[in-house]
Formats: sequence, C-alpha cells, structure tokens
Amino acid sequence: MDEPFAGKLLLIVPGKMEKLNSKLHRSSVFLLFVAATFVLTAVAPLLQAREKDKLSYGEGLIVNVPFTEAEVEQAVQDVAENGIIRGTKEYNKDEYVVGAKPADSTHAFPPWTEGGKVFYKVRLQALDPRNFKDAGDVGTLAVRYVLQPQGNKNTVLRIDAVFVEDFRHTVHASNGSVEGSEYKDIKDHLDSIELMKQQTAEAEKERQSQLSKKQPQPKQLESTSRSSELAATPAALAPAAPAPGPPAAEVASARAAPTTAVANNGPSREAQTSNPTPPPNAAVQSAAANSISGQSASSQSVSGEVASGATLEQHVHDLRQQVERLVKSPGAPLKSAPFHTASTLSALTTGTEVLILISTPYWYGVETRDGQHGWVFRDSLESLP
Repeated sequence: MDEPFAGKLLLIVPGKMEKLNSKLHRSSVFLLFVAATFVLTAVAPLLQAREKDKLSYGEGLIVNVPFTEAEVEQAVQDVAENGIIRGTKEYNKDEYVVGAKPADSTHAFPPWTEGGKVFYKVRLQALDPRNFKDAGDVGTLAVRYVLQPQGNKNTVLRIDAVFVEDFRHTVHASNGSVEGSEYKDIKDHLDSIELMKQQTAEAEKERQSQLSKKQPQPKQLESTSRSSELAATPAALAPAAPAPGPPAAEVASARAAPTTAVANNGPSREAQTSNPTPPPNAAVQSAAANSISGQSASSQSVSGEVASGATLEQHVHDLRQQVERLVKSPGAPLKSAPFHTASTLSALTTGTEVLILISTPYWYGVETRDGQHGWVFRDSLESLP
C-alpha cells in the first residue's frame, strides 16, 4: 500500500512546482514593469526640467508694445533710473536689489550693433543674486533695454539681464525672472501714460463743452437785440414838446378887447377855442418823466451787471476749488509716474499751485503753471483757501 502512494506523491509534486514557478515568473515580470514605470515617471520630470532650464536661461524677453517709441522711451528711462532691479534679490536680503544706477554702457554686455536705442541699469558689488544660473559670488548685475520702432504706433522692446563675477569674470544668464519683472514695471508706467492721455482728452472735451454752453446762442443774441430795441423805443416814441403858446401880453390884450371886437372876430375865437395850446409846464413834466424812466432802467441794468459779475466770480472760485491745489509744506516731488520709486522730475516748493488732470486713490496727475506734467502724492496737496 505504501509504495503506490509514494509514487503518486512524486507525480503530484512536480506539477505543482511548475505552476508555482509560472506564477512567480509572472509576478516578477509585473514587478519589473511597475518598477520601470515608476523610474520613468520619476526621471521624466527631471529630464524635462533640465531641458526647460537649458532653454529658458539666457533667452531674455522680446515683446511688441503698442506704444510709440517716445512713450516707451520715457517709461524705460523712468525704470532705468528708479534704482531697483526686480525679479532677483541678494543673498538673504530684500525681495529686490537696490542701489542700481543708469549707465550708457557696461562690460557685462558686448556692444549692441543691431540698431535702436539702448539703455542700461547696473548694480555693482551684487552678492550672489538669485535667478541666475550657478551664481554664487560677488559681481556686476546688469539689465539692458533695447528699443526698436515698428511703424508709428508700435515699438519692439528687448530686455536682457546677466550677472558677471568680479573674480573669474564668469557670465551667468538669467532665467527670465528679472526680464519679466522689469517689463511689468515698464508696462505699469505705460498704462499710467495712457491713463493720463485719456483723462487729459476727457478734460479738454469737458472744457470745450462748458465753453460752448457759456457762449450765447443765435436765438439768445436775437432776443437780447430785441430787448435793447424795446428799451430804446420809449425815448424815440416820446411826443415832441409842443410849441410855446402866445405871450402873456397878447393874451391879456385879447381879454381886454371890446365885445364888438370879439363879435367881429368870432370865427377866429372859435378856431382858437377848438385848438387850445397846452400849458408850457406839460413839456417839462413829460421830459422829467422820461428822464426818471431812463435813470430807473439804467439803474436796473447796472445792478444786473453787478449781480452777474458777482455770480461769475463765485463760479470761477468754485471751479478753482475743484481743480486746483496747493503744495503743502515742506514741498513735494513731482514724479514721472504714480510710484514712490519713479524718477523725480522736479521739486515743487510750498504753496505751488497745480492743476489736477487725473485723480487716483493715492496720486494726482497734475500740470504746473509752466506746463510740466507729472504725479504728486495726494497727501502732499491741499485745497485753495
């Protein structure tokens, strides 16, 4: 009994082993596939990141700006002179690099030979600035702006930034953060210029509208002319002074004449009686009445002119209160844009009068008496007395 059973065991065990080996083989293949997939998934982003870094470093920024060359140049000059390089920071310091200065050229860039206008902003002795490839020393941080006009209304703006070590003179390219941040600053300035142009155009349009309303219309002129004619009519239509009556002596002689004379001269007497002569003082009373009427009309006209002048003066004063301001003590800087970091165009002394063209929550776009335009902080101005 034992031998047949043992033979059966020997026949059954090898079959199970084959099945087990098949399952193990399949599991191994599956684990290898999962591992390979994981490795590829983990390595692919790293390869893409390296490729991205390789492509992004040193590319700079080129953009077509829908503004004239003069407007872009003004904005670029303001940014180049603000003393700040954005999009980077020095080792363990502020969120941007300060102490930068405008320059006509720098050793950090080769000479530009492709046309256009070129501006530079340079920061010397910059310590390990961020967003530059493999930077880790002290050197020169430089930004270059190139302006090339495209027609009358567009301008191509190119911005590049590099960091050059002082000791090894190694050039480190930017990853684009500096160029993007500097362009954003320039774009803000251009938007401010566009806003000022719109506000100025609207103010001029409103001024023309007010002037057209103040000018008398043709119907008003015709009405004024008729009023003047009617005012002059009473004097022209006043009855002429009657001829003076006969002398008193003749009247007395006629009364003293005999009745026969009166009878003989009956028709003449009737003629005189039918056309009596008005008393001399009637003409005097009429002239006096006309004179008093003329004086009354003249007085009313003068009082109306005085009242109209006073109203106009008050209206002008109210308008000045709305659109004019005085610079507070101790004075205020006139900025090229509504930013504290913008370049200062001039220093306004205490009491300087400015005309408000644009009103924002924190800044006023103003015009000085000599025609200079700029921005003044709201808290630096006060209303007229």
